[in-house]
Amino acid sequence: MFIFLTGLANLFGIGASSLMSRSLGVGNHQKAKQTAVFSIWTSVGISLAYGLLLALLQPVLLPWAGADDATYEFCSQYIFWTITVGAVPTVLNQELAHLVRAEGNSAQASFGVAMGGVLNIILDPIFIFLLGFNIAGAAIATMLSNVIATIYFMLLIFCKRQSTDISFNLTLYTWRHRIAREVLLVGLPSCLMNLMGVLSNITINKLMAGYSNAAVAGIGVAKKVDMLSFAIATGMSQGVLPLIGYNYSAQNYRRMKAAIQTSFLISLAVAIVGTVFLFTCAGPIVRAFIDDAETVRFGQMFQRIICITGPCISVTMLAITAFQSVGKKLEPAILSLLRKGGLDIPFMFVMNALAGVNGIVWATPIADFGAMAVAVILFIPFWRRISSLKNQQDCGKQSTYTHGKNM
Repeated sequence: MFIFLTGLANLFGIGASSLMSRSLGVGNHQKAKQTAVFSIWTSVGISLAYGLLLALLQPVLLPWAGADDATYEFCSQYIFWTITVGAVPTVLNQELAHLVRAEGNSAQASFGVAMGGVLNIILDPIFIFLLGFNIAGAAIATMLSNVIATIYFMLLIFCKRQSTDISFNLTLYTWRHRIAREVLLVGLPSCLMNLMGVLSNITINKLMAGYSNAAVAGIGVAKKVDMLSFAIATGMSQGVLPLIGYNYSAQNYRRMKAAIQTSFLISLAVAIVGTVFLFTCAGPIVRAFIDDAETVRFGQMFQRIICITGPCISVTMLAITAFQSVGKKLEPAILSLLRKGGLDIPFMFVMNALAGVNGIVWATPIADFGAMAVAVILFIPFWRRISSLKNQQDCGKQSTYTHGKNM
């Protein structure tokens, strides 16, 4: 229920980031401002409604999600602070990071996001142990860290008010000029990937539960470690999205190609190094999380299987970002659903029947390799088209230069 808020932030943040960067590329500052206003206030309204809805439907939703007499009150406390009270700052701080990045302020966006994470780590033990709030303390710490991160971004935007196109001015709010359609359809794949990732994790945990608690704990640790590879690939791809979109709209195809090539090489290199590290150091990494011998055995085995997908994730995520940055809707949606849900969940059941507990885990690399293959197939025509536009542009410039020289 809480992770849906991240999907909501990606829906509006990435969708608006793409449209803002493309608008700025053609010098349309008015549309960039309208995009920011639409994204911010629509997400605020939906977040508020979602928080209130969950507060009202808790007696039905929590038992359905698995809460029992022993855990219901804990779940209720966590939802109250992180969603009923904290939905808006949770969505807004992530969304504003995307919008700030759309204007080229990547360092400030990264600082805001990192600050929220560090604050959460610091506040957790204070509210849980020192103040004795237990589960409610963890929720309050999360909510407060998101509030402070949101305030940081709002102060940053206020300080840059003379030069930024990020606005909170409700008079600029509009659904016209295809703004709503562009934001929602371009951002939807990122939202879907987030939500389908949750469904994928639920499925793998359900299947693992059929073997042993150690297997469940082992896959839990391996999945958490795998988040490192995914976070790096996601961060590097999202960081380059505004640069690609801006140069695409500005018709600077040479710089657009250079941005994609550079991002691809760096992301792939980091992914390969990360894969080697996670594969060779699987044992110590898993033991850092848990000390049970059986769980460590499962965890390091699962980690070595999952980590080989690091380079595949880099390729797929960059392809998704490249498509989103130029406003394409179908291609990123296909790749997002293939990466999570479309391939891995069916393969979990098939591989479980064929190879048992290890087969369940092998479904992840199979899905990621499959998604990467489709990403490459879809990306090649796109890359050829951009290359063709760049060559035409270069020929035009050369012709103009020669003509001017002859004059």
